[in-house]
Amino acid sequence: MRILTAILLGLLLLVQYPLWLGKGSWMQVWDTQRQLAQQQQTNAKLTVRNAAMYAEVRDLKQGLGAIEERARNELGMVRKNEVFFQILDVPPPNLATLNPATPTLGHGTTR
Repeated sequence: MRILTAILLGLLLLVQYPLWLGKGSWMQVWDTQRQLAQQQQTNAKLTVRNAAMYAEVRDLKQGLGAIEERARNELGMVRKNEVFFQILDVPPPNLATLNPATPTLGHGTTR
């Protein structure tokens, strides 16, 4: 009886091996599913990027407004008889650093 049990247990393990560790096993299926999910995320990001690029190409083909905007922003071009003003975001100067000779009243000052 022990020999029959050992043989049956051995056959069971032999049948289970391809299911868990062989080619097309559960582990390979799980790994493939993980890779598939990762590739789908990458594809979704690229789809969004492609849609934005398609919209930009469509704007450049259909209207002159996009071309004009691009020429102004990227190349600094202006029209004939047009005055160009550039406004820079500069923080306001600190008044204390402009005129350091100006006395300030505070702690420790004497009259």
